[in-house]
Amino acid sequence: MVCYYGMKTMTYRTTFALDGSTERRLKQLAAYWDVSQAEVVRRAVELAEKQTRAAEGAGSLLRQLHETGDLLAREAAEEYLAEVREDRGSWRDAE
Repeated sequence: MVCYYGMKTMTYRTTFALDGSTERRLKQLAAYWDVSQAEVVRRAVELAEKQTRAAEGAGSLLRQLHETGDLLAREAAEEYLAEVREDRGSWRDAE
C-alpha cells in the first residue's frame, strides 16, 4: 500500500517563463513553507480563486440589491443626513 502524506500526485506538466524577481520569490516561498515550487503555485491559484469568488459575491450582492429596488428612499436618506449634520454640529459646539 502506498501512502502520500500531503503530496499531490502530478497529473499535468506545464512550463512557465518567469522574470527573475518572481522566480526568486517562488523559490523563497517554497523554502519558507518547506514545499515544492509546484505546491506554491497550487496554493497561489487556490488563494486567487477564493479571492475572486469573494469579490464576485460582493458584486453580485450589490447588483441584487439594486435590482430588487429595496434601497433607502431619497427622503429617508436626506432626513438621516440632516440628523447626522445636526448631531455633528452639536458635538463641535460642545468642545
